[in-house]
Amino acid sequence: MRIIGIDPGYATVGFGALDYDGRRFRVISFGAITTPADSEFPERLLTIHRDMTDLIKLYEPDSISVEKLFFNTNHTTGIDVAQARGVILLSAAQCGVKIFEYTPLQVKSSVVGYGRAEKHQVQEMTRSILGLKDVPQPDDAADALALAITHGHYSGSAFFDEYSKVAYKSGDYQKYRNAPKGGEH
Repeated sequence: MRIIGIDPGYATVGFGALDYDGRRFRVISFGAITTPADSEFPERLLTIHRDMTDLIKLYEPDSISVEKLFFNTNHTTGIDVAQARGVILLSAAQCGVKIFEYTPLQVKSSVVGYGRAEKHQVQEMTRSILGLKDVPQPDDAADALALAITHGHYSGSAFFDEYSKVAYKSGDYQKYRNAPKGGEH
């Protein structure tokens, strides 16, 4: 399965494309879409839309994993990020790609195993899981890769959970015991 993780923003949109076979991740690409600070906001949104559409067409993902927004204290910035996120979702929907959304807590729990992990811990575990020499840069790309890893973990466990329920209910315990682990399809 090919997953593109997206860390939404309007100045910088992190992206990370991974292949996941139910056991291992393979990095395809990562980086960031950037918009010039001196551009009008609608022009920045248009740049994000065009570049997102190009990324989707280039990497042909099965799914896109996007961070759910959490508003802290700066609501004005949050609203602008939400608008950029809407453009990202629009790009994916127009290209017919399934969209999955994860909270920061879900990402931290999935990647580090602890929902209150610090940002540097998530980035270091992302590096480790993907077998990279260094933490991906910019930080937005590392965050996007963590979102892609999260979707891989969640999609794998959802498959396994569903498979297990069916096998158990049918009384086929041997099949249940030998069910594929981690979402093998």
